[in-house]
Amino acid sequence: MKPGGFSERIWEGRWSRAGLTLLVFLILATIIPAGPRRPMEGGGEAPLIYTPVTLAADDPGFRQLGRLYFVAGWSLSSPDDRFGGLSGLHVEGGQATAISDAGMVMTFPLPGTAPAPRVRFQPVEQGPGPNRQRLTRDTEGLWIEGDRLWLTYERQNAIWRYDRASLAGQSEARPPLMRRWRGNSGAEAIVRLADGRFLIIEEGRDNGAPTSQAVLFAGDPSLPETPSAPLIYRRPSGYRATDATLLPDGRILILNRGLSWLRLSAKLLLADPRQLRPGGTIEGQEIATLEAPLTVDNMEGVSVTQEHGRTIVWLVSDDDFMRMFRHTLLLKFELRL
Repeated sequence: MKPGGFSERIWEGRWSRAGLTLLVFLILATIIPAGPRRPMEGGGEAPLIYTPVTLAADDPGFRQLGRLYFVAGWSLSSPDDRFGGLSGLHVEGGQATAISDAGMVMTFPLPGTAPAPRVRFQPVEQGPGPNRQRLTRDTEGLWIEGDRLWLTYERQNAIWRYDRASLAGQSEARPPLMRRWRGNSGAEAIVRLADGRFLIIEEGRDNGAPTSQAVLFAGDPSLPETPSAPLIYRRPSGYRATDATLLPDGRILILNRGLSWLRLSAKLLLADPRQLRPGGTIEGQEIATLEAPLTVDNMEGVSVTQEHGRTIVWLVSDDDFMRMFRHTLLLKFELRL
């Protein structure tokens, strides 16, 4: 989803007239494209360019961020218009897989692992609705395990499971507990817990509420018969969940995005899901905040890997296909608890 739900804020009257005027001026002054009205068609490959970035532009040696230690960062770009809009991330074996909110799976090597890196595009052909319109391919959450891949559809509040290699659909569901989630702030984060249960968290409305809704599934959420139960996610004030992933010790890392007066930021929470029960509340401990003047954008994807006994946290941002003033960032941190 586009950060902050600009249209939602306007209609709910949370922006002052001066703030709205400033926003319109910035849009007109920079001639920002609105992003694709429908998903980019066709698969294939294209060159991928990594440009190194520091965590703090005015202090290249700055690395400690709460419980995270900055290892490296890059701004990713490609001459191909299909690249962008990254909303979910999975890193494994020197390779990253990301899903865009235009229904495109992108696979690319991690920086430094290929002499001439290229990104592979694979459109999600099967999904909610009869064709690949933007409203039916707003894919936000990604979970990969073995040869299976799960996607959450924000506007449809649906979950589909696919064959990882071919993206052939295997099962699908629109869980009753998710059907009333708002279309442009619905199913966002998906994570499979260590005991096999799945957790899906909605993005939730940008209305200052302290909580969002979530659903805990006893098993595969793409199977309509899977038992499920409602939960509450207590989100950081001014933030909403955009992704989640599992740590080696069974705890979950929840990525949250904030937007205040055109300034984007992100918070990471660490939560223990092992005691979750139907009707319970997910509460996390804040371990890091990424905000200006540090390097940050619309952070929407998180993944965890292991390197030589270290726990590595990867973050990726969604540029909303607005390349003129936004960036696709890939940031690498070591988690130090």
